[in-house]
Amino acid sequence: MAIKTLLYSFRLGDVEDPQIYAAGPLIDWQNSEAGKWCMENCVEPPEWRTSTDYLTYGYRVDIIGTLTEQNLTYFRLKYSAVDR
Repeated sequence: MAIKTLLYSFRLGDVEDPQIYAAGPLIDWQNSEAGKWCMENCVEPPEWRTSTDYLTYGYRVDIIGTLTEQNLTYFRLKYSAVDR
């Protein structure tokens, strides 16, 4: 059984094009230890979503991936508290 979960999240300020400004932090996460592990172990490639962050008048970017139960347990134990 595969489960969708939030792998990583970050905020952007009030920028004109959040898709462009999100590219840097997305690449940084993808090249991190946690990002490399997720790219190798997700059932399908992770996706990212941009939403409006009304608290900061900016944007929030979430990276969502699908993991097996065993990999989800490993991810939560090893990486869930990293960079939060």
